[in-house]
Amino acid sequence: MRLLSSLLSSTNPLPHHFNFPLRNAFSFQFRNFPRLFSMDSSERSLRNALSLKQLAVEAQGDAVRALKAAGAAKAEIDVAIEALNGLKIEKASIEKQLQAVVSGAGGGDGALNRESFRQAVGNTLERRLFYIPSFKIYRGVAGLYDYGPPGCAVKSNVLAFWRQHFVLEENMLEVDCPCVTPEVVLKASGHVDKFTDLMVKDEKTGTCYRADHLLKDFCNEKLQKDLSISSEKAAELKHILAILDDLSADDLGAKIKEYGITAPDTKNPLSDPYPFNLMFQTSIGPSGLLPGYMRPETAQGIFVNFKDLYYYNGNKLPFAAAQIGQAFRNEISPRQGLLRVREFTLAEIEHFVDPEDKSHPKFADVANLEFLMFPREEQMSGNSAKKIPLGEAVSKGTVNNETLGYFIGRVYLFLTRLGIDKDRLRFRQHLANEMAHYAADCWDAEIECSYGWIECVGIADRSAYDLHAHTEKSGVPLVAHEKFAEPKEVEKLVIAPVKKELGLAFKGSQKNVVEALEAMKEKEALEMKATLESNEEVEFYVCTLGKNVLIKKGMVAISKEKKKEHQRVFTPSVIEPSFGIGRIIYCLFEHSYYMRPSKAGDEHLNVFRFPPLVAPIKCTVFPLVQNQQYEQVAKAISKSLTVAGISHKIDITGTSIGKRYARTDELGVPFAITVDSASSVTIRERDSKDQIRVGVEEAASVVKDVTDGLRTWEDVWSTFPHHVSASTED
Repeated sequence: MRLLSSLLSSTNPLPHHFNFPLRNAFSFQFRNFPRLFSMDSSERSLRNALSLKQLAVEAQGDAVRALKAAGAAKAEIDVAIEALNGLKIEKASIEKQLQAVVSGAGGGDGALNRESFRQAVGNTLERRLFYIPSFKIYRGVAGLYDYGPPGCAVKSNVLAFWRQHFVLEENMLEVDCPCVTPEVVLKASGHVDKFTDLMVKDEKTGTCYRADHLLKDFCNEKLQKDLSISSEKAAELKHILAILDDLSADDLGAKIKEYGITAPDTKNPLSDPYPFNLMFQTSIGPSGLLPGYMRPETAQGIFVNFKDLYYYNGNKLPFAAAQIGQAFRNEISPRQGLLRVREFTLAEIEHFVDPEDKSHPKFADVANLEFLMFPREEQMSGNSAKKIPLGEAVSKGTVNNETLGYFIGRVYLFLTRLGIDKDRLRFRQHLANEMAHYAADCWDAEIECSYGWIECVGIADRSAYDLHAHTEKSGVPLVAHEKFAEPKEVEKLVIAPVKKELGLAFKGSQKNVVEALEAMKEKEALEMKATLESNEEVEFYVCTLGKNVLIKKGMVAISKEKKKEHQRVFTPSVIEPSFGIGRIIYCLFEHSYYMRPSKAGDEHLNVFRFPPLVAPIKCTVFPLVQNQQYEQVAKAISKSLTVAGISHKIDITGTSIGKRYARTDELGVPFAITVDSASSVTIRERDSKDQIRVGVEEAASVVKDVTDGLRTWEDVWSTFPHHVSASTED
């Protein structure tokens, strides 16, 4: 019994050597090991408590069996059994608490866990035709969805606000480029060779799965449904989730084998992971000789048009080009509704800036914003996101430059004004091993929903990579010019390959070697010059040949010459905010959804609290009862709303006013005008259900002022008489 009491009284959360055996248990070395400790402390404590309580239950069970075997008195056995039952009740209580922690609560409603909340939202969205699976009568196609009337209206409103917030307010140049893109363009950008996900196949049926999704699902299911796993094992699984994007094909294959993961549908063994290109391939023209792809992003259309856009802008930097359009990715196993689809809408901005001056004249407008940021140092230390003033993040170098910081601030304002909950929005900085080698800094706007934290906007400083790549492939210089007031004497590196000598030495490979020599950076060229002067030969790697070649002294001349220049020619850097519109809209649906009891208390009613800015319909018009005079007034108000440009719906059915309110609340309509006299009407606000009384002639203008943001509901509530309905409203 001494052992049992020590188990019950133990409060040590974790053994001191907790961080050592785990690392050795992995079949490969994780580069971000400190992130292992990001498990929530309450979850860790509960898992430890559950393990201890399980040991206590087992020990007490052994004690009961020992008493029975020894023929102990019934009273003594009954006391031991009572203690065992008490321990089981305590264990069940801890399991319930742990289940609540790992399941989480979706949408701010603690009564619903994530899965049931997601189902409630999804059912409402499909029933009210916000969106539905495409080709539904033919059983649909995974990853393709149709927006219904209210979904189209929400999407249209989001895009209209995006244009206003970015294109108009920032004076951007908007373009619209084709979805079909020639292969040569995407070869230059790197998509043909590198735009891949790792895939595994069911070895018997050939069904394909995305490898990282299978591992992610396994880890999440273990964490959420297997409450018996230790805190150490839970930390291991959470760490795998944290570095999932960084795993190589070999790493993924090793973990799939280690955990015994099989095909979800058949339980058959899986192949080793291998890359699958996500672009839809096509051919342009009837001959089939010009290969192309459906674009995986809209950005390349802007990059290839840089020269013309720069000229259109008066040959001045900085400037930004923007594009809204469809993009296509042949996802291996699309899922999660609008979050991972095969055709989707992107809104992308390419802000071209001088790489030597990334300040922004309007940065002061956003410098005082304070919101959740998740710098890489906090991630590596296992900490959580914290609120940081944007100006401080830029001044300390956490955010690389003012222009990148400015767009982070503008993205924050855009998302929160749409209706995204600021407490479930964070900006996460890419870890060093997540970023491309050419990127200066990258941040993702991540929104928390029932699926976890979802990347919805990427804001990246891509340096000059894209314009360099298209310059090299096309031969057209995509550059900008800075004219000097006075000529400047500058020292220029001159690399002069001796083609005759190179031709004799390398024959058919001469062109590859010449291009590689001419492309050398200054540091590499000067090092080669010094080596040639001392050794008369040097090994030189030619990437297009994939091997080292021997360069001798007479094959290249490298020098620095002083020249007078009247202008500076350079390749601009690019700051790129890229918005996944479907993902933003889905997160907005979840953040806007809630349920409230009917007035009778016998059912729960669905409500979307869309801001007027994005609501699919701004206003409904109801005659209180079926009455010809009221209907004429309703039609007159409808006409005034149309003239004012307010989307609305008129309902002259005989359904009770409470049911009509409930129907429009479920569509997220913010205001309802009820005609109950020939001279005045009531206007009801959706979330408070408060009503004011206004004259018939004023109704349309009041609704317009509030939906356009010229007045708030609080303003009109304090201005007009209040109305209290005597009827059952909901």
